[in-house]
Amino acid sequence: MPDLFDKKLIHEAIIDALKNLVENAKSAMLLAYETATHEENIAENKYDTLGLEAAYLAQGQARRLAECEADLAAFQNIAPRPFETGEAVAIGALVHIEDEDGNGQYLFLGPAAGGLKIVSGGCDIVVVTPSAPLGKALLNTGAGDTVTLHLAATQKQYEVVAIY
Repeated sequence: MPDLFDKKLIHEAIIDALKNLVENAKSAMLLAYETATHEENIAENKYDTLGLEAAYLAQGQARRLAECEADLAAFQNIAPRPFETGEAVAIGALVHIEDEDGNGQYLFLGPAAGGLKIVSGGCDIVVVTPSAPLGKALLNTGAGDTVTLHLAATQKQYEVVAIY
């Protein structure tokens, strides 16, 4: 079986990418906290808002860290498994889709971290969630099905080529 379809490797690559995001978010939060609490940023008058702005940034970075940690935990709580022939798309599925022009892409339907991109077996794989329009449209479809996505004034159709 090629690496592209090795769900264990894909799952590990997603978890590694999420761990990196957690570390980056942690570093950004600590830097923002240090800036907010640094003695040079203490307000000297009511118009001096650098410390206040840094505190807001630290608060936002703390929220971002919590989101990254939640995404990581969500992926650590699913077990990768192959999907059998005839099985419908569900969380944990690697889905190969093609648009009307024959352009293909691989999507991993995950519980969180929508938009995360990894490379496995030399192919780009994008994580989508059931809360995203494409993830919602793919949920419970089977190989050979066509899904239609309505975005703004445009309509795009995709064929589900295969589910792994």
